[in-house]
Amino acid sequence: MGSEVNTRYPDKDLGGFKKLILTKIENAKHDLELIKSAYMNDHNNGTEDTAPTFKAFDEGSTVMSKESNSQLALRQEKFIRDLKTALIRIENKTYGVCRVTGKLISKKRLKLVPHATLSIEAKNMQK
Repeated sequence: MGSEVNTRYPDKDLGGFKKLILTKIENAKHDLELIKSAYMNDHNNGTEDTAPTFKAFDEGSTVMSKESNSQLALRQEKFIRDLKTALIRIENKTYGVCRVTGKLISKKRLKLVPHATLSIEAKNMQK
């Protein structure tokens, strides 16, 4: 029973993960601004071209890019929320503990997916 209490990353490791996550949040916010500005500028494209075939194609691609941009923005917002939730887990000292197995998620996985709440083992069990 005593070993379960120690199933968490030491504060030093948590500090390193916190830095990584804060950097990822800043980058994600920057990317979100780029996506939003691209979305806002989409309606300015293609107004000079008067050829009907090009116009129809351009309108179609504008609609497609607006949809994909809004999907990208939603995904990016969720990513930022997930990262912020990971920061809360760091404060609670529960970061890096698999919510299914209770074991530590590997550092390698956490560096790739810093908001992960499942170990590879638990993820494979879900399939």
